[in-house]
Parts: sequence; structure tokens; C-alpha cells
Amino acid sequence: MSCRTALSTVLAETVAPAARRAAAEGRFPRESVSALGRAGVLGLTVAREAGGAGFGLPEAADVVARTARVCPATAAVLTSHFAAVAAIESCGGSWVREEIAAGRHLVGLALHEEVPAGRAEEDAYERSRSVATRFADVVALRGRKRRVVAAGEADSYLWSSRTLAGAEGLTLWVVPAQASELLVPARAAGGGPRGSGTSTLCADPVLVPADVMLGRDGGGRDLLAALVRPWLRELGTAARGAPPGPGAEGPRPGDGLLRSAPAA
Repeated sequence: MSCRTALSTVLAETVAPAARRAAAEGRFPRESVSALGRAGVLGLTVAREAGGAGFGLPEAADVVARTARVCPATAAVLTSHFAAVAAIESCGGSWVREEIAAGRHLVGLALHEEVPAGRAEEDAYERSRSVATRFADVVALRGRKRRVVAAGEADSYLWSSRTLAGAEGLTLWVVPAQASELLVPARAAGGGPRGSGTSTLCADPVLVPADVMLGRDGGGRDLLAALVRPWLRELGTAARGAPPGPGAEGPRPGDGLLRSAPAA
């Protein structure tokens, strides 16, 4: 069965029924995400040598567009996931690659922060007040992220912080969801399609192995500019071009993620 045929089957048999529940009850479409994982969609853009399908942004955009016609919440979740995976793939060797490729791992983006008074809205991505402190082979992450899609539902999060040295720049981390003190304090009423689990995520602090750093210390801005923001723009455009589905009365998939992501 081709990926396209498998996606059509999952959309019709699982995503469509879950979309009605997501729209009516605000329930995260866990069954849809699991079914998409089994169908190979979560690993769509992971390289073949790691067990994925080896496709790129055009194929991911097609999946998001087709999904958005059925369930805006699930499309928003895939938008966040694919953008995070693009950064993970560019660095290679991350602890999550094979799990993503196998369809067992959903990644969320934890990048957006409240903008201080007097700062441009684009600083919500470009700068971070989140702190990273290293103790031997352990790093303590402390901060608060906003507009996190699949908050409390993803298996890991692409998290941004200041550099370990506290210098200008950003560092990215792949933080496991089960890390102690990684908390969702409340479900926000808005900021994403109903059912997408868009909320705030707090680290107070979270202790992670130092090797969950993605790329080099201070290299986060380059990854955001080259990969994450372009993928978010393209996937958000694909989702917004789809006819409205259940729950589409709120912001379209990708809106909360893209609002402060200017052209690179």
C-alpha cells in the first residue's frame, strides 16, 4: 500500500470520526496521531537509513493540506511535528530519530515566549529568556513556553534556551516529555484549533542529559532560520488553503506557530 493510499484510509476511518470529537469536546485526537504513526506519516520526512520514508517538505505539505480538510487540530499537530523533525534530521544522530521513523514518537515545538514590553513580536522566536545550566553531564532547563501545540501530549519537545555560557544566541534541545517538572499548568482556551492541545509548557527546572542538545551550543538561530521557520510557513500555507473542517472556527493550523515567524 502506498503512503498516499494509507493516508486516505486513516483519514477516512480514524481522523474524520476523531475530528468531530475534537471540535465538539476539545479532545486531543490521540487515536488519529497513533493511526498516522502506524501508517508511516510521523516518519515521513525521516531519512531512509534511519527507517523513515525519506520524503521532504512538498510531501509533508501535501499531507498537512489533506489532513486539514478533515481535522484542523490534527493538521496543526502534524505542522509542529514536521517542522521539529526537519531540525532534528539536519543534525542527525538524535535519540528520537528511529522512534519517529517507527511512528512511535510525536515531537512538539516549544519555542515561543512572551515578548517583553518594547520588543518586536519576532523576538518571541529570536530571543529566549529560558536558561540552560550545565552540571557535569546534566543540564537544567528553566523557562516558560507559549502556544505549544500538543502540550502534554507529544513525546518530546524541541525547546529553545539561551546558550550554556549565557551569551547571545539560542541553543536547541530535544526534551523528553516524561522529564520531571515539565508541566502544562493550564489548557489555554485559544491559540490553536480546538482539540490541538495548544497551551503553555513550563520547565521549573527540567533536568536532561547534556547530549539531548541539538546541534551546537548557540546554533539554534541558524536552525530556526534555515529549517523550522520555512517549514512552518510552507506547512501553514498548505493548511490554510484547505477547505474548513470540523473545529475550523478558531485559528487555522499553524497560525499560532507562524504569527511571529517573519521571512528568513
